[in-house]
Amino acid sequence: MALSFSPARQRFRQLIAQSPSLNLAAAALCPAQEVYPDLEPEQCYQQLDAMAKAIRPQLSAYPLKTIQAINQQLYTECGLRGNQINYYDPDNSYLNRVLERRLGIPITLALVYLEVAQRLDFPMAGVGMPGHFLVRPTVADMDVYVDPFNQGEILFPADCQAIFQRLCVANAAWDSNYLQTIAPPAFLARLLNNLKLIYLNQRNFSHALIILDYLLMLLPGEPSNSRDRGLIHYQLQNLLAARSDLEIYLRHRPTAPDREQILQLLDNITDNL
Repeated sequence: MALSFSPARQRFRQLIAQSPSLNLAAAALCPAQEVYPDLEPEQCYQQLDAMAKAIRPQLSAYPLKTIQAINQQLYTECGLRGNQINYYDPDNSYLNRVLERRLGIPITLALVYLEVAQRLDFPMAGVGMPGHFLVRPTVADMDVYVDPFNQGEILFPADCQAIFQRLCVANAAWDSNYLQTIAPPAFLARLLNNLKLIYLNQRNFSHALIILDYLLMLLPGEPSNSRDRGLIHYQLQNLLAARSDLEIYLRHRPTAPDREQILQLLDNITDNL
């Protein structure tokens, strides 16, 4: 299916072409513009600039003191916090809404943290631990982590492992590789996948289609997104679009475990065209 290339999608394609140095905030705001057409990205950048400006006088040569200064500004002065009550609200995953409401989930609060740190020339990166997103300074080989969802709490590897074991499936095996930093494209993919799952669980198919279009631009080699988009089109009776996506899925995954079910759907589509 050919994508409808709105200005936001055109901008997204330009940004991801700059991988791995893509501008995360700018890229994250592209799908948000589809849901919030009046969104002005420059206003978001100005808010992030203001946060960084307020921190700058407190910068220290000691990384932990800089982290404390960032925490003071973001959580005490600006009131950022994790949305413990309505964790799966889609607004928790849109940067503009996080900045407006001061509420988010780990990955979007991490995005704010990273954007502010970048403006302070304080190197940090995202850590895509399963179940809970963290950030960490990348200076001086520091083996410490920051939990943006919990007021910037400073963690050590054993703390991260304890969080993993509390949040993930019982007896899940810990792997120290879970604490590796991830590149901006992988960060963006995780953010979009969160939104996809939220919208699918809500059966909000129109918004799920938007997010899947973005995922397919970012990860064209991931056929499961073609399958998911095809299934949504089928639900919405967009049969030509459904057939195209499902055929792409089987072409790339000829031995997929759900092959027979997909073939049956394709037969039903053919019968109804």
